[in-house]
Amino acid sequence: MTRRLGIIGAGGHGKVVADTAERAGWEEVVFFDPRYAGTVLAHAHWPLIGLPEQAADYGCDGYFVAIGNSQTRQQWCEWLRDRDLPLVTLVDPASVVSQYASLEPGVLVVAGAVVNADTQIAQGVIVNTRASIDHDCRIGAFSHVCPGAALAGTVTVGGHSWIGIGSQVRQGIRIGSHVTVGAGATVVSDIADGLTVVGTPARPQ
Repeated sequence: MTRRLGIIGAGGHGKVVADTAERAGWEEVVFFDPRYAGTVLAHAHWPLIGLPEQAADYGCDGYFVAIGNSQTRQQWCEWLRDRDLPLVTLVDPASVVSQYASLEPGVLVVAGAVVNADTQIAQGVIVNTRASIDHDCRIGAFSHVCPGAALAGTVTVGGHSWIGIGSQVRQGIRIGSHVTVGAGATVVSDIADGLTVVGTPARPQ
């Protein structure tokens, strides 16, 4: 029997998710998106077949939320959970994830990413292209470790935070919730909740 994955969110991030899913062994991928207007539409290589609210009607074997906004991603993950629809984790075979790492449902690990031993990644986290997360890190729910970001060992990141493209985080740093780390920033001291930091060393904007 063909395994079908339903993806909520048919934007650019959804393309990465769909490609990752196929590389990870899902045989059929379909999209659900608010832009659906009643007819089956082709979304590049995959069909857009319904509204997100219709996802339960299509008999998918698993579901994934491919929405960049962390609050919206959480809402749809909770919507799936409340209906007992299986939220899956997707790990690209071209990534390296330690057998001793822990990944909760709804996590995406894209090609070239590395997740090392005893790191814990909470629900709905995006570990994007070539991101590197070293040993014993804790990544809070619905955060995004952007392409090329590098976290040294024992870093803690709170929920709904954004670790910008190409940024670097020193070992042992604690980054709060709802934090934005700017592109290319170097984080060498702890960051409180809700801040946006930029530069080298990273400072509040």
